[in-house]
Amino acid sequence: MKVIFLKDVKGTGKKGEVKDVADGYAKNFLIKNGHAVEANSKNMSALRGQEKRAEKDAQEELAEAKALKEKLEDLTVTLKAKSGEGGRILGLKLISGKWNYQMPFVRIKILLRKMELPDAIRSLGYTNVPIKLHHEVSATMKVHVTEE
Repeated sequence: MKVIFLKDVKGTGKKGEVKDVADGYAKNFLIKNGHAVEANSKNMSALRGQEKRAEKDAQEELAEAKALKEKLEDLTVTLKAKSGEGGRILGLKLISGKWNYQMPFVRIKILLRKMELPDAIRSLGYTNVPIKLHHEVSATMKVHVTEE
């Protein structure tokens, strides 16, 4: 019997897959427990519709990430920080918190985990901060740190 998996079933199939399994296993376990549905024409049509919708959503997400990249690369964020000896300052958390405070009109929330700095910003001046927006799109934000 051909079934469409609604959930991942270890050792049998992953969500969205269409597989041929034993009739008893399909009826008594997979369908009964809601892990799969029979692969008839109605359910296959619904699956194709879901795949098209998922593909469209992925394309929209990619387009949004590209638009956000353009906005970020045009902006320069100026932050003020207390500095110690030799102009040394605090690190990366400073950027994330002050970015959201300084630019609320842009409505861009940059999460700390998306910033890909190899090391924290420890000195005054200009720094390019790479940000991973999407698995295909990365942007570089310019940060100017001045003394408070």
